[in-house]
Amino acid sequence: MERFFKRVSNGSHPQEVEVESSKRSRIEINMADLPFDHGLRVPISDYSPNIQDEIRRHYLQQGPCQPKDHKFPFTDFGKEKHRFNTAWYRTRLIASVDCIRFLIRQGLAFRGHDESVDSSNQGNFLELLNFLADHNEEVRVVALKNAPENLRLTSPKIQNDIVNAYAVETINVIIRDMGDAAFSILVDESRDVSIKEQMVVMFRYVDKKGYVIESFIGIEHVANTTAVSLKTAIGKLFSKHGLSISRLRGQGYYGASNMSGEFNGLKTIIMKENEFVFFVHYFAHQLQLALMGVAKKHSLIGTFFTVVSNVVNIVGASSKRRDILREKQALKVIEALKSELSSGKGLNQEIGIKRPCDTHWGTHFGTLVSFITMFSSIVDVLEEIENDRLNSEQKHEAFIMLRLVQTYDFVFSLHLMKNILGITNELSQVLQKDDQDIVNAMDLVKV
Repeated sequence: MERFFKRVSNGSHPQEVEVESSKRSRIEINMADLPFDHGLRVPISDYSPNIQDEIRRHYLQQGPCQPKDHKFPFTDFGKEKHRFNTAWYRTRLIASVDCIRFLIRQGLAFRGHDESVDSSNQGNFLELLNFLADHNEEVRVVALKNAPENLRLTSPKIQNDIVNAYAVETINVIIRDMGDAAFSILVDESRDVSIKEQMVVMFRYVDKKGYVIESFIGIEHVANTTAVSLKTAIGKLFSKHGLSISRLRGQGYYGASNMSGEFNGLKTIIMKENEFVFFVHYFAHQLQLALMGVAKKHSLIGTFFTVVSNVVNIVGASSKRRDILREKQALKVIEALKSELSSGKGLNQEIGIKRPCDTHWGTHFGTLVSFITMFSSIVDVLEEIENDRLNSEQKHEAFIMLRLVQTYDFVFSLHLMKNILGITNELSQVLQKDDQDIVNAMDLVKV
């Protein structure tokens, strides 16, 4: 037997020796003496395995570490010795943060075309920081030219980091304000100028004071706009902010099949997980689609709106034509002021003509009002395009449109649709208000 097993001595049992060693380790480590600074900490793996969990728990209970009163060493800086000064760094950081907060609040761009030292305009951020330094001696002595080149806190990366910190903190405030209350989600998808699909997300909830709050949460990039892809993006957003779909009570989208489809739409996928998430179609969008859908079923009215769109495209095809239209309209207003029009504050303002869109609330009514007001000027511009010998790209289209807009059917349809859409215009404005009054809206529907 001694060939296979070693004889145990008459001393202490191995298990007892290990217990005594663990006790000694526990006695030797005083948790109160563990360094708080990350740079001074001994790696947890260097401690005895028996006390690693206890040390790890001790650090977690202390929370985030932000060392203070740290003595930084001096380094050679030319003929002098310098070291990091926390007070200077804090002043420099607060100055950059204040400038960025102002630009965010005003919705202004940060960077300029030329941000070099010799530039006459370095962009909004650097120009604002220079202005702050010129009017604050405490900032001037530590910022920009008086700061080390590698610690000026003005680089695009630093700007993006501060903006991201603002976004995170703002969303955290919204999430805390929501608390454990139920909420609804509003989603829309669009494509930016770089042809990337994006999903816009908003939360709607009732705060502790009983007010209905709608808060913009963010824009999420999605690979495509299928219902499954949108649901995956929403799931990641919820997980990121510690939200559960079980608290969701409402969902609102527009009428596209991938959003609110009965069989495979985003609405259906979410309701499979939570049957209490009721779907509500966008009111204003739904009314607009119904009005235009019914109107365009009539052949004469459908042709009328096609002509209106073509005329707007031709007249507004270039800034030169728009300027001609404005000039002609201004001359007619000046002439009419002598006899027909009355002058006064806010009257006879310069107007333009916008392209109508089926999904944008109120655009058709505004387009028709502008078309009637500027009708003679539009006819003049079409005549100029028709007689333009240098540019004949839309010459023939202008010739056709000029004949059509002067027919009785077109003029009759123009005034008819303007009056019909004008009846629902006030209702459309109510439906778009943040503090939407459903009682007032229903009274307008009855009218």
